[in-house]
Amino acid sequence: MRTSFYTLALASTIASTSLTMSGATLADNAGKSPNQVRYHGGDEIVLQGFHWNVVRDNRGAWYNTLANQAASIADDGFTAVWMPPPWRDHSAWSDPSTGTSGGGEGYFWHDFNKDGQYGSDAQLKQASRQLRADGVKVVYDIVPNHMNRGYPNKAINLPTGQGMWRHDCPDPASNVATGCDDGDRFMGGDADLNTGHPDVFGMFSAELRNLKNNYGAGGFRFDFVRGYSASRVDAWMGEAADNSFCVGELWKSPAEYEGSDWRRQASWQEILKDWSDDAKCTIFDFALKERMQNGSIADWRFGLNGNSDPRWREVAVTFVDNHDTGYSPGANGGQHHWALPDSKIRMAYAYILSSPGTPVVYWAHMYNWGYGDFIRQLIQVRKSVGVKASSEIRFHGQYSGLVGTVTGDAGKLVFALDSNLSNPEQIASGDFRSAVTADNGKVRVWKTGGGSDPRDPTASVNFRCDNGVTNWGQSVYVVGNTAELGNWNASAAVRLPDASGYPSWTGSIALPTGKAVEWKCIIRSESNPSQVIKWQSGANNRVTATAGATTRGQL
Repeated sequence: MRTSFYTLALASTIASTSLTMSGATLADNAGKSPNQVRYHGGDEIVLQGFHWNVVRDNRGAWYNTLANQAASIADDGFTAVWMPPPWRDHSAWSDPSTGTSGGGEGYFWHDFNKDGQYGSDAQLKQASRQLRADGVKVVYDIVPNHMNRGYPNKAINLPTGQGMWRHDCPDPASNVATGCDDGDRFMGGDADLNTGHPDVFGMFSAELRNLKNNYGAGGFRFDFVRGYSASRVDAWMGEAADNSFCVGELWKSPAEYEGSDWRRQASWQEILKDWSDDAKCTIFDFALKERMQNGSIADWRFGLNGNSDPRWREVAVTFVDNHDTGYSPGANGGQHHWALPDSKIRMAYAYILSSPGTPVVYWAHMYNWGYGDFIRQLIQVRKSVGVKASSEIRFHGQYSGLVGTVTGDAGKLVFALDSNLSNPEQIASGDFRSAVTADNGKVRVWKTGGGSDPRDPTASVNFRCDNGVTNWGQSVYVVGNTAELGNWNASAAVRLPDASGYPSWTGSIALPTGKAVEWKCIIRSESNPSQVIKWQSGANNRVTATAGATTRGQL
């Protein structure tokens, strides 16, 4: 059995280096952030290219649908399509207690054969070729944690008792790692692979190279990353597609961590950022999703994408719903494990498409349920202003609902969601005009035409805070008497990004030229803007904003 497995892995490796796709050049442009996160430039707008019931409603024909609609997808403003898992899956299941059913979606695959429920190998290649010809990246869904172990007549048959399966080691009663697995089990765990085993790791490395070289992969979405090490994702990407886009799905609340694990006391944001730091990939913003489900609209600012630190914003992949959380057209309405109420959907898209992070639009919302024209408008506004994953965002809590100003590469936008804000110039300077209005005024977005406002020239002032001794998850910020420095609101303070001279922190901040500024240093939580650990004592620091001015504070 080991011989057949090694033969399989070798064959996959040879395939990944010897085959080519006709009519396509697969050069991969570098796209890492300054912090080495694989976000592919931070300007992606992603379409989830399927829903849960595609394999029932369009069995064997979905790849043709994607190929035929490729030009429209590009015209709608999408730069990437999140494809379903490409591997063969003939599973079937039903749950009478919930009325849900499934099978064949690719999440319980049994080998790397591409003739599956979405279409044939040839149809997959054609869909990929057509999407890329229209300028749309192809991002494949990858499921390394588990497979359909018991399916007969499959091409991958890993031996038992050699550490390749989670259950090759004693599996504890609690959902913790074993000697043959370094993550949570999926369901009972009997079908979980030990991705840390060299042979299993190598099998997936070869397949990712195969998908990149022969199926046009421009990136990967890693499913159920709670089941395996984040550093393994980094290693796979490093070997197969180092400069491609990648995103992980970590759907696990702090309360689900066990025992003395530090994450049990952490925030959603901290857990997600920790995974991203190790994987060097972006991460689905379940911190935002949780607030959308359980908080007020004002609480949406507590997602990763609303963090005051660009290092946190740049890793956020924002979404409203997907094939797991939301409803789907067809049988039983799909899975809908955590669906957002219809009353919030337009406001939610207005937020994720107007704010930092990498937004993902769900297929059913775009093409099945009548939100398409609204979403197209928002995408056009996002692109015209130049909003990217790490763009600056400022919230304005003095108004009801959710109000924010976002500064893109080509201008500014202001969004007001279920808010009493009447005029964007109440909070931001610029020649604003209305861009999107919907839901009887609950959604309002304004934009500038781009560039800085000549009526409000600014000067870059150099700030320094000494003795900024911090713990993990904390940084030093500047807060002061101007809107740029938060108007003494610690939640809107500006982080000093350079700690190379620790415990001194420095950074440059643009302020209105000639403005008399008073300010202080604070130490604040990176994930919870309202949690201030320390304020600078004594009198306020003072500086007049002129180009190159330097000012210093002492904590």
